[in-house]
Amino acid sequence: MARVKRGVTAHAKHKKTFKAAKGFYGRRKNTIRAAKAAVDRSMQYATRDRKAKKRVFRALWIQRLNAAVREHGLTYSRFIDGLAKAGVEVDRKVLSELAIHQPDAFAAIVVQAKSALPKAA
Repeated sequence: MARVKRGVTAHAKHKKTFKAAKGFYGRRKNTIRAAKAAVDRSMQYATRDRKAKKRVFRALWIQRLNAAVREHGLTYSRFIDGLAKAGVEVDRKVLSELAIHQPDAFAAIVVQAKSALPKAA
């Protein structure tokens, strides 16, 4: 059986790891052992943080909405309750964008939500 030299495939694998480790500090960018560990860890962080990013953005939209509806004399929770009762199905991302870029359209939605809420005694 012929002898198989594995240098080419090993070099290709190492190149792939080093490319992913580009910009890392110290030995983590140029020593295969350290680079491999660092890249593996970075991939775990990337996977975790793709999920966290969704939570962070939702929290941002909620904060923006709360600030925007308080100008109209409502709180965020009362606003969302009013939207649900009015049957308005617009997500928080779109509402947040409306509040920033089209304040009059957002004001109309707030009026709709307010009218669906029961009057305070």
